[in-house]
Amino acid sequence: MCGRFVSSSPPQALADFFGAAFDGEPLRESFNVAPTNDVYGVVANADGAVLQPFQWGLVPSWAKDVKIGSKMINARAETILEKPSFKGLVVKHRLIIPMDGFYEWQQQADPASRQPKTPTFIHRVDGTPLAVAGLWARWRDRDAGDDAPWLHTCTVITTAANGTMAPVHNRMPVILPASAWAEWLDPTNRDVAALHELMMPAADDVLEMHAVSTAVNNVRNKGAELIDPA
Repeated sequence: MCGRFVSSSPPQALADFFGAAFDGEPLRESFNVAPTNDVYGVVANADGAVLQPFQWGLVPSWAKDVKIGSKMINARAETILEKPSFKGLVVKHRLIIPMDGFYEWQQQADPASRQPKTPTFIHRVDGTPLAVAGLWARWRDRDAGDDAPWLHTCTVITTAANGTMAPVHNRMPVILPASAWAEWLDPTNRDVAALHELMMPAADDVLEMHAVSTAVNNVRNKGAELIDPA
């Protein structure tokens, strides 16, 4: 599962990197993004790609309230086309979630140790943002009337760990290579089989990692020191 990540790049830098437009208020940088936090997402429409904010934790349009979002932060690639909450979104509501890295907790060999799990920061070897595949939805409170604002939410698609990640965790986010961005974002692309083929583990040479302080365990800690090697 992917439950924490880093979002520190300025929005205009992300927009330039993904060839997207950005026209909005910047989100506060966070080195410890947690579920229900606001994050950036890249979506595409007839006019091109756009960088905009989403709340992390998918709230389907049919949901009675937003609480379901905290339980829908990830979608498993292996079963994504079997789940009613996700299948339709694969067809028409795909996005890229930029990450400057993410965290996982590595189980220690001795479960009785004072620190049974070691937090680990994982990022691209070349230092560029990760292009993580995701799905998005929009929801509004029907009880609040037709003028109620829309809430845009997203979920991270995960897949089996590659050789680099396997010693730390058995899952990882789907990281799209630049060659797949246009295909993934294209709103006219309804080839579900081809899209599912993109939900694969990244090559083993894409990522590197190091252990970090247990300060990241507390979601209230958001500073840059969280990614310093322990």
